[in-house]
Parts: sequence; C-alpha cells; structure tokens
Amino acid sequence: MSTLSALPFLKPVHLRSPRSSPRGQRRHTLPASEFRCLSPEDAISVFEIEREAFISVSGDCPLHLDEIRHFLNLCPELSLGWFEEGRLVAFIIGSLWDQERLSQAALTLHKPRGTAVHIHVLAVHRTFRQQGKGSILMWRYLQYLRCLPFARRAVLMCEDFLVPFYQKCGFEALGPCQVTVGELAFIEMQHPVRGHAFMRRNSGC
Repeated sequence: MSTLSALPFLKPVHLRSPRSSPRGQRRHTLPASEFRCLSPEDAISVFEIEREAFISVSGDCPLHLDEIRHFLNLCPELSLGWFEEGRLVAFIIGSLWDQERLSQAALTLHKPRGTAVHIHVLAVHRTFRQQGKGSILMWRYLQYLRCLPFARRAVLMCEDFLVPFYQKCGFEALGPCQVTVGELAFIEMQHPVRGHAFMRRNSGC
C-alpha cells in the first residue's frame, strides 16, 4: 500500500468558510486549517518553532537545521505539519528505526526497512500553545501511521515531565532510554500502530 493511500488523513480541515466577494463569488484564500506532510522547503519554519520551544527549556534542540533537512529529504512521508492560513503552527518529524529499543544512532539515522516510527520531535508555535494542538496533532499523526503498511509501532524518548502528556496520547513507558544528550536523560515510550489489513479495513484507509 502506498503512502498516497493514507492521504485522506492529511486533507485540509476547514475550520471556517472563506469570505464571499460582493458578487457572491468565493475569493481564493488559503485553507483556514490544513494538515500535510512537510517538505525540505518547510525546514526553516520548523527549526524556528523548535528552537524557541526547546532551547529555553533544555538548552538544545532535538534536531538542528541540517538534521531537519536530512529527514525531510529522506522520509517526508513520516512528518506532519499543521498549517493555519498557510502558516506552520505545529509539526511532528519522524523516521524509521529497526531495533527494539532506541540507541544513539537513532538520533540521526533513517532505516528504510524498519517497522518502528521514531518520533524525533513534536513542537507547537508559542502563540498556539495551551490550546490542545499538540494532542490533536499527535492523534492525527497516529491515525495516519495506521494507514502505512510497514508501521507497527511509534516510539519516542522524552524527559520525565513530558511522560504524562504522552501517556494521555496512548503511549506507554518502556523505562530509561539508552540515549543521552549531554546531561539529559530520557524515558523511552511506545504506542502500538497496527498498520496492517485489519486496521485499514476499519479506518477508511
């Protein structure tokens, strides 16, 4: 099954109707709200949101600009951006991993034959935080992954204070992660993704 068959989850969701012109004809306006896979052209917008979200908290970013471009070139189909009137307001970037647990190499590698989707980063623009957008975006991302036949589970690593958020999204903690970044330690978490025929039949994919 190709990635294109999963696109119903990425179709625009119009939160308000475009205004009509005096003659009753609709103007050509950007969708009020749109979900789509990211492209390398989105890398700078992604990095600006990520840098503001993470540097103030942990002093570093999960992905630097060259790494963002790296993954958006290799596996853009494993990313998802939320756009409001053409402006990126939240995003997720993932890649494939082929081991049971994450290791240091998972920070930079994409394993095309892997069945675990490693979620590198989820970030929301500061103007749109505390509105539930992170949870909504994660829900849509997991629904999208269920339409990908190779995806069996989603995995991520996070600091202790983020564990409750991801648990509410359906992730379970696997214990301390092998990966460290400087002095930071992480908890590894996973979510089952049943991307095979049963889920596709029951999800409209």
